[in-house]
Amino acid sequence: MSSWSDRRLSRRVKPGDGRPLKPFRWWQMLRRSVLSISLPAGGRMVVHSVEVMHGGDLNTGEVMARLYRDGRLDAESRVPAHFPVEGGVIEVRTSEAGMRRCAFVADDGSEHQLVPDPVSAEGRRMRFAREHPGPSRLIGAVSILVLLIGVGVNLLQVAEPISQIPPIADAIGTFESPVDLPLWLNISLGLAAAVGATERALRMRYHWLLDSGAGT
Repeated sequence: MSSWSDRRLSRRVKPGDGRPLKPFRWWQMLRRSVLSISLPAGGRMVVHSVEVMHGGDLNTGEVMARLYRDGRLDAESRVPAHFPVEGGVIEVRTSEAGMRRCAFVADDGSEHQLVPDPVSAEGRRMRFAREHPGPSRLIGAVSILVLLIGVGVNLLQVAEPISQIPPIADAIGTFESPVDLPLWLNISLGLAAAVGATERALRMRYHWLLDSGAGT
């Protein structure tokens, strides 16, 4: 199944037109991601850069990943994307919150994460983690806590109406949620969860339970 999926994703790849990679601008931090890695190709090191415009292409609305070699567009694909390169493949996955995965997987199975542009949101978050490891770990822990609270509250509130469906109610009875939050608090928790998911996306962290609501 994995091999079939890899082949299917590889067939999505279309050749690029050779246009240059535009410099990263600070106002693009939440909409654009650019990550790079240098790989040997043809007896020399070639810089492979992946660009993703979050929120979808302006013309089609699809989220596209674009692969540049030494600054020139070589290939593009809808996400999730697999770009075959010398010695392996570059895998790209996104979520509604941002990047989910961007890594070079070598033929021997080893993985190397691409490095974000220093000006990008991912690059700034990486620099903050390097320069302030303690506060960085605290922020990461708070993000997980906020998402756990959001998941728990949502499950409790969704379980009540589901349990009132007649076949389910007849089989197991009804469930009354102990949590009945006002609208403003539900909205606040939703916003906090969105911020937590975005913070985790900046570090390309993903868990199927915590972040599945934002996965693609």
